Amino acid sequence: MVLSEQAYQKIDREVAKFPPDQKQSAVMAALAIAQNEAGWLSPQLMEEIAVYLGMAPIAVQEVATFYAMYNLKPIGKHKITVCTNLPCALSGGERAAHHLKQKLGINYRETTDDGEFTLMEGECMGACGDAPVLLVNNERMCSLMSNDKLDALLEELKK
Repeated sequence: MVLSEQAYQKIDREVAKFPPDQKQSAVMAALAIAQNEAGWLSPQLMEEIAVYLGMAPIAVQEVATFYAMYNLKPIGKHKITVCTNLPCALSGGERAAHHLKQKLGINYRETTDDGEFTLMEGECMGACGDAPVLLVNNERMCSLMSNDKLDALLEELKK
């Protein structure tokens, strides 16, 4: 068993939201719970979820590989996803990404040597008017990110 009993309790709460013969409907929530606990979704972990939900392992992998919020390899403690869709790119997203790349010394889909930060590019986050926009650890949206705000964010996350 890879996941903790607490993780399974959370998955069970998600499964309970669906009819008993549709446990697989909780796959996205189960993947998120597993990722929050393990940090990323290993093939073994996805197979464990598949068995638990009564799904084919490939079906779980298809979901995990389709959505950008799932990490299929180990990442840094803080994943920063910069929106690079056209409205954000034209409104400072490219500048913000360049600043982060320079400050962190990494490119997209890379992790800093100390394991603190992974930088990703993302699709529309639904806040085009607040560009540049980024997402921290799939949970916290940051808007109107000037270089000063980016520097402050990095310092905050290092603590």
